[in-house]
Amino acid sequence: MMPELYLAVAPYFGWDVVRDVQELLRYAFMQHAYEAGTIVALSAGIIGYFVVLRGLSFAAHALSHIGFAGATGAVLAGATPIAGLLVFTMSAGAVMGALGQRLRGRDVTIGLVMAWSLGLGLLFTYLYKGSAQLAIGILFGQIFGITSQEVAVTFVAGFLTVLALVAVYRPLLFSTLDEEVAEAKGVPVRGLSIAFMVILAVAVSEAVQVVGVLLIFALIVAPAAIAERFTTRPSRGLLLSAALAVLFTWAGLTVAYYVPYPVGFFITTIAFGSYVLARLAAPALTRPRKRGRELLAREEQLRHSP
Repeated sequence: MMPELYLAVAPYFGWDVVRDVQELLRYAFMQHAYEAGTIVALSAGIIGYFVVLRGLSFAAHALSHIGFAGATGAVLAGATPIAGLLVFTMSAGAVMGALGQRLRGRDVTIGLVMAWSLGLGLLFTYLYKGSAQLAIGILFGQIFGITSQEVAVTFVAGFLTVLALVAVYRPLLFSTLDEEVAEAKGVPVRGLSIAFMVILAVAVSEAVQVVGVLLIFALIVAPAAIAERFTTRPSRGLLLSAALAVLFTWAGLTVAYYVPYPVGFFITTIAFGSYVLARLAAPALTRPRKRGRELLAREEQLRHSP
């Protein structure tokens, strides 16, 4: 929900780009929304590329539901939601990371844990005697209610997330493209898997503020899935995924400023529509992409050869 101050004055919209931008940034809550949304989108787009490459989309979605239980449990205990989010998602992420390759064949187990976590969150919400608006914000995001302090916390979390991913980028890419060969070359595959899932947990906790736990799947997966269809080079894929995530977030925020509907709906709708268009526009790229991935795996093997 937007602050009531916004409702007192109808927003201006015209063909003057400078004035339109000034209008969008006229209120502090919109400035904070763009700041936090950009930070979250960048980290979600970058880590989402590895999520898609590693085939962990469903696991990433499960982390958001587990985070809901943590957030509502923290509120019930009198703590901040983000603290519960981080504790639950990082713990679950570490366990998932320890499973490594076996995680991909455990959709049933992950689905059951995800459903149970959502039910646990609903129980905590029922036991909580305060306003139900807090639970709705966790489920669907509350980016228009973010304060300057929360923007600062989001920036620190986003910076650490990207920094950690940069630190493990090369061995993580190698183990993602060919896990068995990477392990044979001495790459700490299991340790990298745990580290990556913990980094993903932090990214999920960040993104909850923007789109909520039920819609986070689109912001992390959709930009990366589109990027993978248009390029096989990881560097280009990461840049394109991050750029698309920021574009979807900015577009959603802009439309939500003028139209009184949830921003999460616009972000996910734009992301979904873009993915559909990408599938329709690039069917001929499927075979070259597979071939390109094989070549990349070979390149990584040669780089790590003695």
